[in-house]
Amino acid sequence: MEIVKESNGTALTLKLVGRLDTATAPELESELKNCLDGVQTLTMDLKELEYISSAGLRILLSAQKAMNKQGAMVVRNVSPIVMEIFDITGFSDFLTIE
Repeated sequence: MEIVKESNGTALTLKLVGRLDTATAPELESELKNCLDGVQTLTMDLKELEYISSAGLRILLSAQKAMNKQGAMVVRNVSPIVMEIFDITGFSDFLTIE
């Protein structure tokens, strides 16, 4: 998985490319821990995310909880495959998806 980071003041966009699974989730978790200070708006761009596992879902949940305390998180450009996983797991009920 590749993480492309774009920062603009208090807004941060993370574009995820590839697969977010057990092998790659720790990389995203580490990136989030290191870059959320002072961020008020976190955008997760999933346009090029091919797959997300339960490990990836756990990281998104953790990011959502962190951003609830300091701002907002938006998930954008969700592919039909990933959206189906969000729907089945109930993540579509509490994530802000655009």
